[in-house]
Amino acid sequence: MLEKADAQLLRDYADHRNEAAFRELVSRHADVVYASALRQVSSPDLAHDITQSVFTDLARKAQPLAGTLTGDASLLGWLYRSTRFLALNQMRDDRRRQARERHAMEHFDPASETVPEWERVQPVLDEAMAELSDEDRDALLLRFFKNRDFRAIGAALGVSDDAAQKRVSRALERLRTQLTSRGVTTTAIALSTVLSTNAVTLAPAGLAVTLSTAALAGTTLTTAATATTIATHTTMNWLNFNSMAAILAAAIAAGTGTHLMQQRESNRLRSENENLTAQQAQLTSERDAALASANNNSDELNRLRKEKNELLRLRGEIGPLRAQSLELEKLRKVAAQLDTARTVNSRPVAAALEFPRASWAFAGSATPEAACQSSFWALSKGDTNAILNLMTPEEKVVILNNWDSFSMGLSNAPAALNDTKGFSILSKQIVSDDEVVLDVRLDGINTNSFQKTTIKRYGSEWKILTTTVHEK
Repeated sequence: MLEKADAQLLRDYADHRNEAAFRELVSRHADVVYASALRQVSSPDLAHDITQSVFTDLARKAQPLAGTLTGDASLLGWLYRSTRFLALNQMRDDRRRQARERHAMEHFDPASETVPEWERVQPVLDEAMAELSDEDRDALLLRFFKNRDFRAIGAALGVSDDAAQKRVSRALERLRTQLTSRGVTTTAIALSTVLSTNAVTLAPAGLAVTLSTAALAGTTLTTAATATTIATHTTMNWLNFNSMAAILAAAIAAGTGTHLMQQRESNRLRSENENLTAQQAQLTSERDAALASANNNSDELNRLRKEKNELLRLRGEIGPLRAQSLELEKLRKVAAQLDTARTVNSRPVAAALEFPRASWAFAGSATPEAACQSSFWALSKGDTNAILNLMTPEEKVVILNNWDSFSMGLSNAPAALNDTKGFSILSKQIVSDDEVVLDVRLDGINTNSFQKTTIKRYGSEWKILTTTVHEK
């Protein structure tokens, strides 16, 4: 049975106070939120507090937030942004203490033997992630922080599997660019390996249960009580920091106790690092086992790779084939129109309708003649929007599918019309009540050219379908 999407679980809690649904949300995302907080504040205790605050906010804002989510939307992006916001506030309020703890952690940071880039990526990862768009950040969070496959990512983002894969690749490249601007030079492959191995740190055992209980209990507090709790917590942190600073200053002044405090802190950090190293070793072992299992049948993998390459090649040919099909259909319509035109009465105008170059203007499209005049005016100005608005819907599709060649021709049109004195409508063939063919002569300075322009009526407006050059 498929698990419920984040949006469904949040609505169950917001509408029916289903605490089991909320606990499922916390259990599902606690590791990512805790790991993100830990990377930024470098303190398990502060990371725990920030994680609890994030899920408390989620419980408090469940009702309005649920109303903004689509059916299968993920909460991962919202949780990540909330974690970043709270972490920045914590760092701003307690910058000195955080800097001192981060400095201590630098001596005991368990560097990954297989991916040494993590030491350089970790300090600036969340800063770089914050510069990405919500779309790119959500794609990276689902892929590397939640280890989702492209099918699951596509379902969460509302796109196909292939579109999800391309979105992750583009987002990874933009993240690499952000890291490069911060002095961390790496490749996309190395960055993906670093993120897959180190991006998520397992939250302490039982943290999800604690967070669920605390967050649900927090929704029953009044706004005043919540503000008092936050103020008390901030004051206690400040008092604890001042007390530690006073003890440290007294120990330095007395010349005693410094080594003991450093040793005690080192032992604590070393113990935490050993636990993290053991967890990382377990994850590495599980990853290696999964890779070994996937590589048991190398022939099958090679066959799948070949089939994938062939599929990509065939997909690349679909676009040109569709364009050719549209062009063929267009030619068929032109041929049918020419055949029909032979059987209908050609109604020459009493006298050629002349439109000197100086009289060209946008005449609208209420009549075929006005649409023809408006098209020559738009070509002489190189006005792309006006040209597209004068075309039939089917002709507009053909133009957009062959945009490069069309835009190049459009850019050359004003210069090509410089030696034109004007144009004349020589005859008007009525194919039907909604379709006519105008026989047009371009009056040049040195030579004249002739063309037939097919114009169709859509509602109260006449739109240009095709224009073909011919010999008079």
